[in-house]
Amino acid sequence: MRNRPIQFRLLLAASCAVSAIAASWSVRQAFGDSDFGRPAQEKALRGTGAMGDWNNDAPGVRHLVRLSDLPAPYATPPTGNNPHVVPRPAGTMLKAPAGFKVEEYAQGLEGPRLIRSAPNGDIFVAESGRGRITVLHGATSEGRCETTTVFAQGLRQPFGIAFYPPGPNPRYAYVAQPDSIIRFPYKNGDVAASGPAEVMVDNIPGGKNGGGAHWTRDLCFTPDGRKMFLSVGSHNNAMEDMKPELDARRAAVLEFTPDGKNERIVATGMRNPVAIAVRPSSVGELWATVQEREGLGDDLPADYVTRVVDGGFYGWPWYYCGPGEQPTLKGIHPELKSKVLEPDVVLQPHSAAMQLCFYTGSKFPKEYRNDLFVSLRGSSGRKTRTGCKIVRIHLKNGVPNGEYEDFVTGFVLNETDVIGRPVGITTGVDGALYVSEDANGTIWRISYAGR
Repeated sequence: MRNRPIQFRLLLAASCAVSAIAASWSVRQAFGDSDFGRPAQEKALRGTGAMGDWNNDAPGVRHLVRLSDLPAPYATPPTGNNPHVVPRPAGTMLKAPAGFKVEEYAQGLEGPRLIRSAPNGDIFVAESGRGRITVLHGATSEGRCETTTVFAQGLRQPFGIAFYPPGPNPRYAYVAQPDSIIRFPYKNGDVAASGPAEVMVDNIPGGKNGGGAHWTRDLCFTPDGRKMFLSVGSHNNAMEDMKPELDARRAAVLEFTPDGKNERIVATGMRNPVAIAVRPSSVGELWATVQEREGLGDDLPADYVTRVVDGGFYGWPWYYCGPGEQPTLKGIHPELKSKVLEPDVVLQPHSAAMQLCFYTGSKFPKEYRNDLFVSLRGSSGRKTRTGCKIVRIHLKNGVPNGEYEDFVTGFVLNETDVIGRPVGITTGVDGALYVSEDANGTIWRISYAGR
């Protein structure tokens, strides 16, 4: 299947998605606008009111963005608005809900991106631009990291990290690079690789094997260890150069066996599926954060978080967020419009969704357990800044109702200045959440201290 043109692959995936659309909508219709037991007076910001900017952000603020709320293309002109990164002013702290405490755990890293917790509690950090994986170990009485060690270096933009086999005693640490998956021998407590890298997959499209652009590659395993998933973003924004061959096996989630063999395409049409994770207590239910295209206006199109439907087609490049047609590709594939899957949770456009993690600890209040947390880095494509925060998606029996809630805010100081751009997020074995931000190179720890 990998050698067939992208149009054929996407058309095939779209035909497989018809039944999945009905299943997805039946769940959404069943839940409707349920507030999951919250007091009646607590309502989410809805419609265009859910698409404000950093001034509206605060812990507990809830957002419900529907596809029908999105404007037409070019309702506002495309914008370039890169944030100005500044050191955190003395006395300035991040904001979290009542009872939660936010502390600096580590400083001085260089562009820390994705982070993952090892079974023994160490925090593995992908310093992608530096080409290395760093291990943060322990905590002092002040809550700071005790030691920082380089696990592996000389890598090519490492991003995804996963431990194999799943469970308390892994034997390998897998790392995803733009064009390959490698693994190192690993046992609990190792802070440096005990052997050389072993190449498991050497032909992922990207970098030397097929164009640049979206380079982040995340990977994860099913709980039984039989399947390895990999996310691969598209080679450009919306196929502006009309070279579909560069996106063969891109804008997709791929599946392999842990030895790097038996490749299979799981889902297509995802412009940039930055991060993936399997929901705990499920057989292998895969979720993804997806960054949508730029250049269509301040409030279009929306990034999203969704369950990844096997055989599903999510629209890229011809459609976005369901039936929205890419104006520059109008009329090329009208037959695909009804085949595009709509995402589970629509995020405000230009939020720049990054890593996601399920809260698997026991220290947060009961209502937080098994919920989904997502880091939003914020993009440069909006006149007034949005993103730059951590949000929570509440799940009822593993199912979202479309809302998301601000959890940690305060990364934005004013219209131009930010003190951090959140990227990585993971549940620590101590029951805290750990968050990386790649602007000032800080790792934050969010714990629950009680109300």
